[in-house]
Amino acid sequence: MNYHKADFQASYGLSSQLPESDRPEFVFSGRSNVGKSSLINKLCNRKNLARVSATPGKTATINFYTIDSVYFVDLPGYGYAKVSNADRKRWDDLINSYFDANRYRCLLVQLLDSRHDPSADDMQMLEYLQYRQIPFIVALTKADKLKKSQIQNTIQYFEEICTPFGCKGIVLTSSDNGTGIPELKAQFDSYLQEDGESDGLS
Repeated sequence: MNYHKADFQASYGLSSQLPESDRPEFVFSGRSNVGKSSLINKLCNRKNLARVSATPGKTATINFYTIDSVYFVDLPGYGYAKVSNADRKRWDDLINSYFDANRYRCLLVQLLDSRHDPSADDMQMLEYLQYRQIPFIVALTKADKLKKSQIQNTIQYFEEICTPFGCKGIVLTSSDNGTGIPELKAQFDSYLQEDGESDGLS
């Protein structure tokens, strides 16, 4: 996959607006401010491909990026305390509609902050992924903030939490120094090579 061929396609606030599913899709999920936009930018070696919202949780949209011959699909962040009940319902409806659709999804990357225990919303998302039988890996963000002595214990801790929900791997990442970026790209390449799992998330 050529990550230099990367473009923002559009933001979609309604499931009826989503583009036709004509290529593999890699999905990114996580709470507001966990670093999804920064990670997508780092994967593509671009500073402003994915825009970081000044008001997290304010707008519930699914953002599509064309990366060579695949889509990166950035789900709206969850867990922002100031979001109204109406906005939460719209988030739920949008997410459910996306996963209800028969789309060419390959893998979901669930982002969790490596420095903190998973929040209640994070745990709810893990339960959702398990319930929907969605293949996913976990990207632990902010790895550059950890001490070297903390790294192995942190990975083991999150493995113990996430594996029972069907997590297929833990990758320690940093959008600052590039930790984990080659490993994530290798995961994507592996799923593209399998190719036979074209409707694995439908």
